[in-house]
Amino acid sequence: MKPAEVQDRADRAPVIVGVGQVVDRPGHAASGLQPSELMAQALERADADGKGGWLAQIDSLDLIHSVSWPYQDPLGAVTERLRLAPHHQNYGPVGGETPVRYLHEAACKIAAGEIEVAAVCGGEAEYTVRLAQRQEVDLPWLERSPNWQQPRDRSYLHSLARAHGLNQPVFVYPLYEVACQAAWGQTPQEGLAESADLWAGLSQVAAANPYAFIREPRSAAEIAKVSPSNRPIAWPYSKLMVANPVVNQGAAFIVTSLARARAAGIQEDRLVHVGPGAAANELRDWLSRERYDQSVAQDCVLESVLAQAGLSGPEIEWVELYSCFPCVPKMARRSLQMASDRAISVTGGLTFFGAPLNNYMAHAIAAMVARLRDQPASCGLVYGQGEFVTKHHALMLGGGARPWPGEAHARERAEAQVVPTAAPAVATEATGSIRVESGTVLFGRDGIPTHGVVVGRSSDNARTLARVPASDQRGIDALMRPDRTPVGRMARLYKADDGLLECAFD
Repeated sequence: MKPAEVQDRADRAPVIVGVGQVVDRPGHAASGLQPSELMAQALERADADGKGGWLAQIDSLDLIHSVSWPYQDPLGAVTERLRLAPHHQNYGPVGGETPVRYLHEAACKIAAGEIEVAAVCGGEAEYTVRLAQRQEVDLPWLERSPNWQQPRDRSYLHSLARAHGLNQPVFVYPLYEVACQAAWGQTPQEGLAESADLWAGLSQVAAANPYAFIREPRSAAEIAKVSPSNRPIAWPYSKLMVANPVVNQGAAFIVTSLARARAAGIQEDRLVHVGPGAAANELRDWLSRERYDQSVAQDCVLESVLAQAGLSGPEIEWVELYSCFPCVPKMARRSLQMASDRAISVTGGLTFFGAPLNNYMAHAIAAMVARLRDQPASCGLVYGQGEFVTKHHALMLGGGARPWPGEAHARERAEAQVVPTAAPAVATEATGSIRVESGTVLFGRDGIPTHGVVVGRSSDNARTLARVPASDQRGIDALMRPDRTPVGRMARLYKADDGLLECAFD
């Protein structure tokens, strides 16, 4: 390659020049900021953070899918407010990994010379929406879509999973948690302690973050103990271990080329280079996957990013591991071979910082930029995840993770493919006994179990689901024993009056 071509690629290296965040805590719903205003203010702050003048230059805008107030024209709500007219405008699908994906895609386009300035933003106001319902206030916001449909369509899930009530992430991630504990040789009590320690660390990070929604640090003992303010959700997770979407938050970031940033006079130590990234997916139907004691797609993504950056997990100074539920960062840090006392977030996690639905990782990117500006030679890993441990995207940021210009931004690495695995057959009908593969207990808002569900393998190794009735105290206790995992135990199948399989432990 000629020296001029090398220099041209170096000039096109993508860098983050500005980040902006907004948090809104209204006392009355009428004074709450709507999502489009949170997004617009975040973009204005990102522009100011980049020393101004970038909004008029934006030729690519990606808007993170907003759920709390589904606008009739989401993109128009933001572009009209800021008088923007980017050539490329995209309103994305649901997914917690999407902010990372949009940053990765923008970096690839900038490196290829297809665009010059890109912006990504998102915002949610679920706190105000629920406050308005309690206060019986009609919110004077922009028009909602009359044809809006819940974006969390679950029709792709197996009918058996839906029939047993396992159609929400909060009820499925516990299956990974239970299976992982058994694979790691932990008792449930030991697994709970690890989760509580991790989440206590997240609460400390959130307490120091001015954009966090909950800034009260919690001890591991508080997080581990079920109480009226920490009710059980789905064994072994309680309220203080699950994502908290009832927040008002907005975040944005602006990306351009190194040459353009330098031409704007931005100091080098404020430019955060976008390094290599990777994406991969599991099968969308979680019941049809090979296993629950690891995520093959997660491993592939993290291994690919490390290999591209020429780094090992312990060499990365800063990490943001998606923390919707404890099993996700616990699996990730083992894949990265990180020490158990390493911090897993620079932001505060989706419980304490808050979970603005699909937009948490935009806040995480903003928080990571702040750390990397403080230490320009360091590097940071941002890893986002969506659906049911389904969609995975990771990206390296910072000077310490910048390979030769051009190599880091191969377009195909931003495109997620399903990682092939050897999945078992799923049986809607089964007899005899099953060997427990995982299981959980679902709770009502009153803290009382509604039922348990066992994922099990029959004698021919087919997978099925079986309910444990709330009236079967012995079965519920078997799923929730603190000193013994249910994984590997045998349970007898029988058919209930409604036609679903139930099981009883021997």
